[in-house]
Order: sequence, then C-alpha cells, then structure tokens
Amino acid sequence: MQVPKSVRVVEVGPRDGLQNEAKTVPTATKVALIERLADAGLKTIEAGSFVSPKWVPQMADTAAVMQALKRRPGVAYQVLVPNLKGFEAAQAAKADEVAIFAAASETFSRRNINCSIAESLERFVPVTEAAKTAGIRVRGYISCVVDCPYEGAVAPSAVADVAARLHALGCYEISLGDTIGSGTPARVVAMIEAVAQRVPRNRLAVHCHDTYGQALANIFAALESGIATVDSSVAGLGGCPYAPGAAGNVASEDVVYMLDGLRIGHGVDLAKLAAAGRFISDALGREPASKCAKALAAKAA
Repeated sequence: MQVPKSVRVVEVGPRDGLQNEAKTVPTATKVALIERLADAGLKTIEAGSFVSPKWVPQMADTAAVMQALKRRPGVAYQVLVPNLKGFEAAQAAKADEVAIFAAASETFSRRNINCSIAESLERFVPVTEAAKTAGIRVRGYISCVVDCPYEGAVAPSAVADVAARLHALGCYEISLGDTIGSGTPARVVAMIEAVAQRVPRNRLAVHCHDTYGQALANIFAALESGIATVDSSVAGLGGCPYAPGAAGNVASEDVVYMLDGLRIGHGVDLAKLAAAGRFISDALGREPASKCAKALAAKAA
C-alpha cells in the first residue's frame, strides 16, 4: 500500500501537551499558542478539556480559552469531554468538535478514569446522542493500543473491539494511541490491520509518543498502512500522568518535516509551526523537544 498523497495533522499540544505541566500556564499564553498554530495552517486543534479541575487543574480555564479565541473559518477547535456534563460545557463554549476517550487495557481504564472499559463506553452513549442532536462531531481516542504500563502487551483484537464500539457510537474518527511510546513499526502495523477489519481506514488516526524514539518510524509505517491522519504536539509537549515514564507526544515540527521529505501534502507552514513551538517553549522555560525545530534554529543562528 502506498503512502497517502495528503495527511491531516491534528494538533494536540494545547490540551494533551499542556495538561501535564505542573506550573499553571496563563490563559493568554494558551490562546496565543492556539492562534499561532492556526496561523501556521493547522485545521484541527485540540484547545482544551472539560474534565474536573480536581484531576486536571491545568485545563480549568478551558471555557475562558474558548471564549477568547479569534475563530477562523475552516479551523476546528476540539475539546475533550469525559461525560454529558463535560459535553454541555463544551457546547456552551461553542466547541466545533468534542473528543471522548477509552482504553484498550482494563487496568489503565480503571487507573485513568476509575471504571471498566465497558462502563466508560456506556458513559459516552448520552454524549454521542447529544452531540448528534447538536450537530457536533465526535472524535474517539483509544489509549494503550500497543502496550499498557500495568498489563504489558495489549492484544490487537482488544484494540479492534474498542474501536468498533466507538465507531458504532458515532465517532467520525478514532485515534489510536501508543500511550507509553513502546510500539515498533511491525507491532503498530499489526494493530492497525486488526482494527481496519472492524473500522474503515479512513476513519483511523495514529497518536504516537516518542519514549523509545520510535514515533516517526511508527507514523511512517502507519502511513504505509493507509492511515492519513496523524496526531502530534507542538514542541513535543506532553506525556500521560497515568503512564509512568511516558515521554511527550511526537513533535508536530518533526512530523511536518518528515511529510515534506515524503512530498506528502499537509497545508502546514513549518517555519510558523516552529515559531509557535519556540513561543510555548520559552513560556515554559525550556528547549523544544523537536529535533527539527532545534536544527532550524541552529541553521538560522
């Protein structure tokens, strides 16, 4: 199977990237980051989440972020929701899309959201029903599609079961997350092939962490398997509070650089994207994790 001619890059940095920061990031900084990402050409941006501030205090200002954004035509601002209450908050904030999340590992599901996989999916029935009535698209996430930090290897069939349930609920797309970044190309392809028997490939995305330095290799393997949507996080921000040792998401800059090299269309301005990564890295007082951004900065110096 050939790689796709174009790829949709879903930017998750403002939510999945920033949620693990111990120091509170000001609302104005989050808004400025999101607007820089939109200016770089990204068309789907995960702007925040309406989860309990008790569990994810960094996202407590999502409503304020959504209100302050200067909305751009053609850009979908997505928020994560855990239940119907979260969906109602997202609807009030005029979110273009919502995301719901499940896991392919029972232990991870219980550690992450305090319920079984089946219970988590049942919680999302009223969410997807309300979203359909409101005309708001729903995206699904699945964690631990290769390995679980508690259970070890996860069977591809288990991932396929959860993906099929999310698809049946009405998710327009399902993002397959290598939460602890331990996947390798062969294992990622085996997982995708199992899922693709239950859910159309054009409804699938990959979400890779780079703990073992395999994220770009895994993404390329996914592209060769017919996947045309890739999640990534500007400056490589992020991790998972319930996955000990998990490094950040793959950097958006590195993904875009690879897509450029493959002559795959994506619509993102790499220079503006790198500048957005530098902006948030400076705000956090650190160097961007993106190797591409570092190389571009050194070249410009």
